[in-house]
Amino acid sequence: MFPYFIMLIFCGIPLFFMELSFGQFASQGCLGVWRISPMFKGVGYGMMVVSTYIGIYYNVVICIAFYYFFSSMTPVLPWAYCSNPWNTPDCAGVLDASNITNGSRPPALPGNLSHALNHTLQRTSPSEEYWRLYVLKLSDDIGNFGEVRLPLLGCLGVSWVVVFLCLIRGVKSSGKVVYFTATFPYVVLTILFIRGVTLEGALTGIMYYLTPQWDKILEAKVWGDAASQIFYSLGCAWGGLITMASYNKFHNNCYRDSVIISITNCATSVYAGFVIFSILGFMANHLGVDVSRVADHGPGLAFVAYPEALTLLPISPLWSLLFFFMLILLGLGTQFCLLETLVTAIVDEVGNEWILQKKTYVTLGVAVAGFLLGIPLTSQAGIYWLLLMDNYAASFSLVVISCIMCMSIMYIYGHHNYFQDIQMMLGFPPPLFFQICWRFVSPAIIFRLKNATKPSRDWGPALLEHRTGRYACTIPPSPEDGLEVQPLHPDKAQIPTVGSNGSSRLQDSRI
Repeated sequence: MFPYFIMLIFCGIPLFFMELSFGQFASQGCLGVWRISPMFKGVGYGMMVVSTYIGIYYNVVICIAFYYFFSSMTPVLPWAYCSNPWNTPDCAGVLDASNITNGSRPPALPGNLSHALNHTLQRTSPSEEYWRLYVLKLSDDIGNFGEVRLPLLGCLGVSWVVVFLCLIRGVKSSGKVVYFTATFPYVVLTILFIRGVTLEGALTGIMYYLTPQWDKILEAKVWGDAASQIFYSLGCAWGGLITMASYNKFHNNCYRDSVIISITNCATSVYAGFVIFSILGFMANHLGVDVSRVADHGPGLAFVAYPEALTLLPISPLWSLLFFFMLILLGLGTQFCLLETLVTAIVDEVGNEWILQKKTYVTLGVAVAGFLLGIPLTSQAGIYWLLLMDNYAASFSLVVISCIMCMSIMYIYGHHNYFQDIQMMLGFPPPLFFQICWRFVSPAIIFRLKNATKPSRDWGPALLEHRTGRYACTIPPSPEDGLEVQPLHPDKAQIPTVGSNGSSRLQDSRI
């Protein structure tokens, strides 16, 4: 959590305020605001590309949550036992060995079964097999698309219809819906939290969640992941903050809004961590294993680990309905913002009277395009592509886009000009802390992440005989660089290769 809060204070909140003030002052979307410096309009297109990528796969996640929500409307959850047609001989459910009826608390597992579940490497949970073999029918390779999963395709259509209907009148309609989608998840979280902390083993899970791993504090990857998480959860560099702020009144106190929203958002993330790990602690205690064995990340946490933990609770279908309904509401709130960002950018860019009057048709067109582009993600290989897009389309790219935006405003447009604009809009200049962060701290931290300003240790001529002078290989590169320079074996001849222009060059045969 330490890197997370550092990134929140010095990068998250300052850049959140910058985007809100940027959009509110210009009253334009993520493309129109770059009249401030037309040369950097590509940053706005970058925001659109990121929002497009996220909008495509994010609604697929929502459609899977819809599928699990509908599947929970049964007396017994379908992933509770290993007696289903799709289960394999390796399946070992925590409820299969006990005579359990719905509505009663499951007794402790027999010692021999607990020992088996703890030490066997072949054990797969019924929730994992339900996820892989029934919901996804997962293929063996990213290139093997297989068939489109029709139940998921239907849920994807439902997701896009809901999003379109909520945005049919733009922010006027979505603003009313968000009152419910933004507040009701807190009710569900509180219900799940109260239930979770009263379970045996919940304290173990919470302590696992709160205990820092100090041995990883100096790893660059940890800080990079913390920055990506802050930018992802706050919505920085998506273009959504600029778009939504453009609908504010010109003199709205966006400084107050940015501080309150940023802190509330991150406090909610921490609160949700207590909810998740209290249940996982209970599950670990029930299985007799460490919390790290049941904790997961990404889709594995939302659709495998947590659903399995819910099967251990009395009246498990009720808790499952509440959990996946909460996921749907949270996802829809994000999807509203993503779709509105794209629609507003298109309308602002075209800018004629016809498209302003036909904005509903633009919204419909974007929704239909998003549905069609999301169809491959509902195939048997769809989850591979979804994770690929999630890992590379909306991770460190958000950090890079925010850094370029900050540098262009502060040093191209000029920090004096921007501070005067904010004073004209709010009646006071940005506080000194934000001025320092915008000009120096935030860009410096972002540049430092992943050694962005430092050349790799293996930088230089490719062939060893050319590494002379300051490129002499005196210090071997570390394994984390991914390359290992080795002297050429005297018996190995150099292999001549022909370049694309017909010229030959020498290349050694190292790996």
